Amino acid sequence: MFHETKEQGKIITAGYFATEDLSLDKGPKWEEEQRMYTTSSIAPVFIVHQLIHKGLLRKGSKVVLVSSESGSITLRHPKEGGGNYAHHASKAALNMVGKLLSLDLKDQGIIVSIVHPGFMRTEMTKGVGFDKFWDDGGAVTPDKAAASLINWIDSLDISKTGEYWAPRGPRDIGTAEVVLGEDLATPLHLPW
Repeated sequence: MFHETKEQGKIITAGYFATEDLSLDKGPKWEEEQRMYTTSSIAPVFIVHQLIHKGLLRKGSKVVLVSSESGSITLRHPKEGGGNYAHHASKAALNMVGKLLSLDLKDQGIIVSIVHPGFMRTEMTKGVGFDKFWDDGGAVTPDKAAASLINWIDSLDISKTGEYWAPRGPRDIGTAEVVLGEDLATPLHLPW
C-alpha cells in the first residue's frame, strides 16, 4: 500500500504474515516465505525506483518504510522465542533496504525512515493468533498508528535518514525494557 502526505511524504506499508515453526504441520512453506519477502523487502525497492524515475521524489521528499520491531535482531529475546522466520527476517531485510536506500538518496536530499508503527490491532495480527496479546501488549488501531506516523513525518529531517525508529516509543515492544533497559524515550531509536 502506498500513501502520500501533504509534504511530499511517501509511506510504503504492506505486510503479509504466515506463522511457521519447525513442527511438521506448521513448518515453512516456500510460497508463503516468498510472499513475505516479496511484500516486505523486495517490492519497496521497485516502488522507490519507480518513484525516483517518475520524478515523484525530489529534494525534501520523505520515504517512510513501515517495518516492525520484529525486524530487529537485537530485540529478539528468549522471552518471545523463535519461529515465524520469514516474518522476522523479511522485516530485517526491509530495514537493510531502508538503510541502503538512504545512502543512495541522501545526496539528493531525500529522507528515508524505517519505522515500527506499533503493535497493530488488525485482522493480520488476529489471523496469526496475536489478538490474545492485544490488551497486555498495548496494540493500537491503524488510525492511531497513522496519526503517530503523520506526526513523525512532520518532524522528520535529513539527520534521521537511514535510521530505525518507533515513533510511539517502547510501550508496545515486549522486549524493549528487557533488552534496552528502563526509562526509554519516545520516540525510540531502535537497534538493528
